Amino acid sequence: MVRKRNKRTSLIRQVQDTLDSQLAIGCSKRNDRLNGCQVPRIYSWETYRVYLRHSCDFVRWVKDQHGVRSLKKAKGYAAEYIQVLTAAGYAPSTLKLIAAAIAKTYCCSVDDLGIRTAPRRRADITRSRGRKVSDIHFSEDCNRDLVEFCRGSGLRNRKELQVVRGSQLEHREDGYYLVHIKGKGGKYRDVPVLPDYEDTVVRCCLAAGAGKVWSHVSSHADIHSYRADYASAWYKRLARPVSALPKSERYVCRCDRAGVVYDKIAMQQVSRYLGHNRISVIAGHYLHD
Repeated sequence: MVRKRNKRTSLIRQVQDTLDSQLAIGCSKRNDRLNGCQVPRIYSWETYRVYLRHSCDFVRWVKDQHGVRSLKKAKGYAAEYIQVLTAAGYAPSTLKLIAAAIAKTYCCSVDDLGIRTAPRRRADITRSRGRKVSDIHFSEDCNRDLVEFCRGSGLRNRKELQVVRGSQLEHREDGYYLVHIKGKGGKYRDVPVLPDYEDTVVRCCLAAGAGKVWSHVSSHADIHSYRADYASAWYKRLARPVSALPKSERYVCRCDRAGVVYDKIAMQQVSRYLGHNRISVIAGHYLHD
């Protein structure tokens, strides 16, 4: 007589099932918040893929190090896992992302897992700071149109720059715009073209017609730094003298930029151009002298 054996679901499958149950593609995160929705949800495929990858790395580690085969039992090792990654030299920003992924898998908060990570500091950010090894594989002189297009539009790379079409260029009374740009979270915005690079942006769009302006963008191109150039240039155009602003309209930086003051209204406008909501993001990652 053959005895039936209950097949145990793998840890990877358990993680996938948990995250799959939270998928809410096409739903509005903003509306859910306004309606007081308390159900954990994942609103974009990119977030899902990132969380799935990091959560799977976690359960593989738990299985290898502790022989655990249950997702429920693996939960108790989350804090230890983050400590191991901290000792391995992972940056605070990366650790916070991994912790958030694990917390999403368990439908709880990072604090509930007993995880503590070091605070993120602007001074520790290395992205688009200084020369990188990959810079030798990309020539700005040979890709002048691409560089100027990026500095003139501030578009993100994969989801914006590589899908924008020439037909999205629109002329208005106050200048040229790239309209109906779909950014993170499925949000649309109209992007004003920086006048300094208007000629290049217009020429590239007219040449593309209804087709894509850039069918391929080198992975070695530092698109983030060009977005920072775009943001800084627009801020300088829009900013008012901070000495004449009331306290409520000033943004005062802290930590390594303590004493630097920005015009909040100008920051809010530039944030919208970039597709961000919080002015603290552009203060820490985009605005430079």
